[in-house]
Amino acid sequence: MEQKMVTLKINDIPVTVPEGTTVLEAARNAGIKIPSLCFLKGVNEIGACRICVVEVKGAKSLVASCVYPVSEGMEVQTNTERVRHSRQLTLELILSNHRMDCLTCARNAHCELRELAAELGIDAVRYANDELLPRIEDSAPHLVRDNSKCVLCRRCTAVCRKYQEVGVIGPNDRGFSTHIGCAFDRDLSEVDCVSCGQCIVACPTGALSEKDDTAKVWAALNDPAKHVVVGPAPSVRVTLGECFKMPIGTNVEGKMVSALRRLGFDKVFDVDNAADFTIMEEGTEFLARMKEGGVLPMITSCSPGWIRYCEQHYPDMLPNLSTCKSPQQMFGALVKSYYAEKAGIDPKDIVVVSVMPCTAKKYEVQREEQRMANGCMPVDISITTRELARMIQRVEVVTGGEMKPLEFHEVRGMEGIKEAVYELPGRTVRVCAASGLHNAKTVLDGVKNGTLHYDFIEFMACPGGCINGGGQPLQSAEVRSFTDIKALRAAALYRQDEAMPIRKSHENPVLQAVYQDYLGEPGGHRAHELLHCTYVPQKRYRTENKF
Repeated sequence: MEQKMVTLKINDIPVTVPEGTTVLEAARNAGIKIPSLCFLKGVNEIGACRICVVEVKGAKSLVASCVYPVSEGMEVQTNTERVRHSRQLTLELILSNHRMDCLTCARNAHCELRELAAELGIDAVRYANDELLPRIEDSAPHLVRDNSKCVLCRRCTAVCRKYQEVGVIGPNDRGFSTHIGCAFDRDLSEVDCVSCGQCIVACPTGALSEKDDTAKVWAALNDPAKHVVVGPAPSVRVTLGECFKMPIGTNVEGKMVSALRRLGFDKVFDVDNAADFTIMEEGTEFLARMKEGGVLPMITSCSPGWIRYCEQHYPDMLPNLSTCKSPQQMFGALVKSYYAEKAGIDPKDIVVVSVMPCTAKKYEVQREEQRMANGCMPVDISITTRELARMIQRVEVVTGGEMKPLEFHEVRGMEGIKEAVYELPGRTVRVCAASGLHNAKTVLDGVKNGTLHYDFIEFMACPGGCINGGGQPLQSAEVRSFTDIKALRAAALYRQDEAMPIRKSHENPVLQAVYQDYLGEPGGHRAHELLHCTYVPQKRYRTENKF
């Protein structure tokens, strides 16, 4: 059915768009920018902040362009004196309840509120409240919340509810007392938050930020008794450049490695190798389950956000989880066993730092079931892409030097749920890859009620997977709403993958050497001891009576 088109005028410019388009999107299509704050396309379209107001001929008052649909013959003005005055006054009132320690704020360089103030010409706040104090909640391992910087845009609550279907945060109280928090004002550690960090990515200000562990890394680097190694996740190489104003998807692998060495790390490892170990162990486990009648579908265990969600919401499906540790944890376990033995270093003197796209990795490194037989935790400190960028910026080690040059297509791409069927000798294998907990729930519910049938499932907690992790570089709503960031980042990774001389895990000479010299057979005793673990049900606050 052919879609009906609507013609209107925006700032006296004729614009034709599909029926149902909002004024904000119509203006965007015409190259006219309307400022906004609470709007995040596909996530939060509620017209709450009133920054995006415009004049529509015949309307009784200014309208919120992010929710106001176009109509035939409509005449819109986006930059009249009335509109500018309304936006400025609204922003001043928002700022009157915002603690403005901008110089020391973690979001100083990526604050949409600060950018909006500059755009609207706010050079003074007439109603500033100089007595606002920090309202810090930092009980969770991955996140710090400061409601004195919250502008009540609801973007964080929308992404938690709509994208992830976790819904542990929302507006509490009314009027001037309204604030974002958990039910009954519980701490985040007391609810079933999965530590995915998508709320941080959605937040336009410094109200939400990852827990900064860079001081721990600096302390380790400055300790002569410690041997400090670092392992960046694969996606970091195509996202780190965004923190330095490079185009989305720029591969900075060479620059990143150089920067890490100049920061003072004793060794820089590629977590790609650990991912290959995961594939070998996970593949061996899957084949064993198929041959021996084990629990199917087998579900991957690489995403700690997904693991925590499964433990809390689907404890009956824990037997379906692979026993494999995540690539991060396998990396740390091998460093503190195989590498320590080869290098002649006491594992207790090694500090393992990971650079991850995911804030849930901060939670994972604290999980006690990950502890090794020698008493060590595999990874000591997990930092995000953003934290690494801050470390690099502090010592100014990014140069303009030359970058190092460096499949299953059915389950690639940005679709939330992807399926494929592979024919093996004597067996048809049905696989599924899903990202975002909303999609994970859809798949799991289908498996449980018998409408979906798979042998192998990969779940990632963040929508789009690691390239859209909660620890990745921040982009404004203006960019996130109208640019396919995930696709650009993924395309960069796919390009690098296609150029790799070795693309099959079992052909990786590093893996071959480690298995031969140290681990033995994939899935063998030593491999299982180091690279596998178990998962247990986690309590959800809704099932407990705290009062």
